[in-house]
Amino acid sequence: MANVLTDIPADLPAELFETLVRSDSVHIERIVSRGHRSPEEGWYDQDLNEWVLLLQGAARLVFEGGDSFEMAPGDWLEIRAHRKHRVDWTDPQADTIWLAVHYR
Repeated sequence: MANVLTDIPADLPAELFETLVRSDSVHIERIVSRGHRSPEEGWYDQDLNEWVLLLQGAARLVFEGGDSFEMAPGDWLEIRAHRKHRVDWTDPQADTIWLAVHYR
């Protein structure tokens, strides 16, 4: 047994991506951000659909075309494959913990 809210490094120079479960059809990961954001240039453009749940902290996701979503604990989004998006902001004072499910 494990807990997605624990075992977070004190020093987090880059976002932490940890695979929790992986199979041929699904990939579940924990992502921990602490003030991290996507690079100014470029977008995430993924081959798989993604369902993302914010468990702790705060974040803002921005999509190509201008849609923007402020996320708080309990908020979730479904991101269809190849819908370009980026993490625009995460709380620099707290751990932002995401549960991401990538699927076909």
